[in-house]
Parts: sequence; C-alpha cells; structure tokens
Amino acid sequence: MPLALLALAIGAFGIGTTEFVIMGLLPEVAGDFGVSIPTAGFLVTGYALGVVLGAPLMTALGTRIPRKRMLMLLMGLFVVGNLLSAVAPVFGVMLAGRVVASLAHGAFFGIGSVVAAELVAPEKKAGAIAMMFSGLTVANVVGVPLGTLVGQAIGWRITFVIVAALGVLGLFGIAKLVPELPKPEGVRLRDEVGAFRNVQVLLAMAMTVLGFGGVFAAITYITPMMTDVAGYADSSVTWLLVLFGLGMVGGNLVAGRLADRVLMPMLYVTLGSLALVLGLFTLTAHNKIAAAVTILLIGALGFATVPPLQKRVLDHASGAPTLASAVNIGAFNLGNALSAWLGGLVISAGLGYTAPNWVGAVLAASALVLALVSAALERRSTGPGLVVAGGTPAPVEQSAPVDQPTPVHH
Repeated sequence: MPLALLALAIGAFGIGTTEFVIMGLLPEVAGDFGVSIPTAGFLVTGYALGVVLGAPLMTALGTRIPRKRMLMLLMGLFVVGNLLSAVAPVFGVMLAGRVVASLAHGAFFGIGSVVAAELVAPEKKAGAIAMMFSGLTVANVVGVPLGTLVGQAIGWRITFVIVAALGVLGLFGIAKLVPELPKPEGVRLRDEVGAFRNVQVLLAMAMTVLGFGGVFAAITYITPMMTDVAGYADSSVTWLLVLFGLGMVGGNLVAGRLADRVLMPMLYVTLGSLALVLGLFTLTAHNKIAAAVTILLIGALGFATVPPLQKRVLDHASGAPTLASAVNIGAFNLGNALSAWLGGLVISAGLGYTAPNWVGAVLAASALVLALVSAALERRSTGPGLVVAGGTPAPVEQSAPVDQPTPVHH
C-alpha cells in the first residue's frame, strides 16, 4: 500500500476523533457555557447535519479543483473549525465551529476514497479504502478515549486544540505524500450528478443508510442500556465503547481484504449477521460478559459493510465517482440520525432501553433485502454473462467503460 494512504488515514483519525469525542465532553461543555445537556447535544446533531449537507456542497464546489489540492483545503477548513470551537467565547460560536469542521467531513472521505482507489491496482481498491478508513476506526479506540480524558482532566478546549493539530499534521502529510491527481478531463458537475441516475448507486446508498443505521440504533443508547439493564457502572461505558472501536478496526481491515474478491457475498454475510446479532442484543444486554461480546461483534459487523459499500458506489459511478462517494459518506450520518430518532421513539413508547436493538435489527435486515435486490437486478442486466467478484458486471465486448476494474473470472 502506498505511503500516501497514511496521510489520508491521519486526516481520517482527526476527523473521527472530533466527531465522537464531544459525546464524552458534553457535561464539561454544558457547564462551561451554562447550558443544559440537551442544548449541548446540538453540538452532536449540528455536526451530523453538517456532514449530510456539506458532503455534496463541498464536493460540488471542488469539481474544478485537483483532488490533492481539494483534500488540503478540506483539512484546512477542518483545522479552522476546531480552533474556532477551542476558543469559542459563547455556545453559539462553538456550534458554528462544529458545523464548519463538519463541512469537511463528507467531502474528505468521499474524495479521499476516490484518491485511495486510484493509488492502487484495481484488485486492491477496497483494501486501500479500508486503509484510509482505519484512521476513523482507530480514532474510536485511541483518539476518543484519550481526548475525553484530556478534556476532563485539563479542559475540553485543549482537546479541540489537539484535534486541530492533528488536522495540521494530516494537511502536511497530504501535501508531501499524496501525488498530484488532477480531475479527469471532461468530467463536469453535470456528469457527477448524473451518477445518481444509476439505480445501483442509489441502492448502495440506501444500504449504507439502513445498514450502518442499524448499528447506531443500538450504540446511541448504549449508556442507559449498559448501566440500567446490564448493570455496568457509569465509568465502564467508556471502555465498552473502546471495545466497540476495536470491533470496528477488525471489521474494517477484514472487509478491506475480502471485499475486492467477494464483495456481494461479503455484504450478505455481514448484513445478515448484523441483523441477527442486534436482535440477540435484546437478550445479551442483560448479562455483562455477553453484552460486551455483543458490542464487539456489532462494531466488527457494522464497519465491515463500509469498504464494500463505498467500493460499490465507486464501481457503479466509475465515470464520475467523486460526488457519489461523498454523498455516500453523508448517508452514513443520515443513517445515524434516522436510527437515533427511531430508537428514541421506541424508548419513549415505554418499550425499554433494549428496544432500539430491534429497530437496528429491522434496519440491517432491510439493508440485506436491498443487497439481494441489487444483485438480482445486476444479474438481470448482464444476462448470462459473468459478474466479477466485486459484484460489478464483467465487461462485454467493446461495451464496458475503459476505467472498469479488470474482471476476475471463476
């Protein structure tokens, strides 16, 4: 794997840290600004909405800019947003800083996925994407717990200064290590938008919303579930989330290796297993050890869907993949927001703190159904011809685009 992927992973580490570390610092931030915890929660919601809106907006603005330069500009925006949060004199300014930082999130991962895929041979694309996303998964194991400890011990503002420094490191890494990759000639915003007319692109994005949404239906309410149902102490929740992060790291790396060869079977197994494990979580949540093992599995199975789904979007939007790739990152956050809302509804209905697990199971199962539909449509469109291991139709004589991955025949 090229060293340039390390620079992308560092940027992803900083972004992953700033996205999730705020959850552990809400009491400190709320107390400092004199607002309630629910009001401070807008720092989480505002960031998620910023990702959803910023992904297509920033990518569209960058269609005329070479990808390396755009990645550097996005990291600069990320640094500015986190510094603004660190020095914010009032709550409104910090919220603005969070939104500014979030605008870089979706476009960075979207454009970064395209760049990562271009740096390696076609049969290693999913592995390269997984390598970049490893920064995001490791952030949940290292960056978020350390950032939380620093924020609680020294001050939450120091945490955001450190995150901004990570952004600077990522920016310089991209400048030094990522090669110049100019935007493909002849690809305009109209072409990027045109990718959304491909039903396979839309199905992949819907799988992203539902599949990863299933994960966050459970994880959003992990604290009351583990303290009130499993019987863990409040202080143990941080380490349970580290366990979840370790699962994410493992799932991401395994998926990166397998998705280049068996993409669709990988999605069938991970989404089906995720639905099953989330359903079982309603039972295992009552036992400390079983709950911990289940949390690890949810992290692994949930993030194992990320490299194959991102690669599937790139494959089916191969002529103009940048905007579709970025919007798919926004789809993850849309799934997070949707599932958190649905999980809150079932809890408010009096069904208990384990009820969101059933919501997650239904969402993951729905994503599996879409995967089966997607594969069926693909087989119908290719007829008796071969389908490559990644789930992309094999080239037909003189009809496949020149930038399609080389088919692997069985």
